[in-house]
Amino acid sequence: MATLISTTHVGGLWANRSLVYSLEGPLAFLEDGLRFALPLLLFLTVHEFGHYFAARHHEVKVSLPYYIPLPLLGIGTLGAVIRIREQVPSMRTLFDIGVAGPVAGFVAAIAILIATLVTLPPPDYLLDLEGHIALKQHITNTGAFPDQMPEPVGTDETVTIVVGQTLLYWAMTALAQDAPPMYEMYHYPALFAAWLALFFTALNLLPVGQLDGGHILYALVGAKWHRLLARGFVLLLLLSGGLGFLGDPGPGMTDVRAWLGPWNWAALTALYYVYLAKIFKGDHSLIAPALLGLVALTVAFMLLDLAPVLGHSGWLIWCVLIVFIIKVDHPPVLVSEPLTPGRRRLGIFAMIIFVLCFSLQPISIV
Repeated sequence: MATLISTTHVGGLWANRSLVYSLEGPLAFLEDGLRFALPLLLFLTVHEFGHYFAARHHEVKVSLPYYIPLPLLGIGTLGAVIRIREQVPSMRTLFDIGVAGPVAGFVAAIAILIATLVTLPPPDYLLDLEGHIALKQHITNTGAFPDQMPEPVGTDETVTIVVGQTLLYWAMTALAQDAPPMYEMYHYPALFAAWLALFFTALNLLPVGQLDGGHILYALVGAKWHRLLARGFVLLLLLSGGLGFLGDPGPGMTDVRAWLGPWNWAALTALYYVYLAKIFKGDHSLIAPALLGLVALTVAFMLLDLAPVLGHSGWLIWCVLIVFIIKVDHPPVLVSEPLTPGRRRLGIFAMIIFVLCFSLQPISIV
């Protein structure tokens, strides 16, 4: 209930239809909030119960889902989790529990997205927003969205949130009429919830540690290749985080970079080292070349002006969770056994879902 209340509240804030709220009162705000909260919590519920029923099928002790409210901030929730209360006994059981959640959640996310796309309002829906003067002028004159983000006019706002494009979202919205541009999509509560459902699926499928994607990758390729691929992927996230920090750090990181002044490169190099020391467990024969490679690639991509395309400073924060809490490597299972052909195909399908739903720049500030 707390998570429902918090997501409903922030859903209304994201929609920000001040004209509607002033005319129709609190019920309009509540309606927009529920349009966001209900599909998002439906997705979280289906995802977690995918894990739950797979665990129960294999007679593994597991809790019901815990929903995590985040009042007044972000999207109103940090998601949901279940607690597995005993060690998973075998590779196949580990795979089944790991893959069931994201696949079930993906089906729910697709259903939410399709239902939302076929019921999209026309572009004049955005005329109820506060500000957005240039956008509303274009819609009033043409009845359509502009091809490019319009320049601010007069007292119009100068900060815009751009939600990251993904292959699947792009393909599905290309088939829909009146799909809003990515820089205004978060004003559509149910559509924003659908996009978040796809992206949360991708986050859970990150091929590292004991995330769902880490379980799946470990079962598919074994410990050695999991270790190599997971570490390589975390290095990619660190590179993107470093490019974002130096190139377009975002509101939170801007203050940090300004405080550091001319020491930004030194601070980033030191931060890279801290992560790498943990990832490679203090082995400097691995830390040194990885650090040299990260710094060299950061310099090269900055010189090529690729930070706006590849950089996202938020990955530096996300890597704290991966490297220090979730861990990059996967612990061994009691019984190692090859997956059945059907499970291997399902694992490959899950990895395809990850590619289709992942965005290297999930949220940018323009």
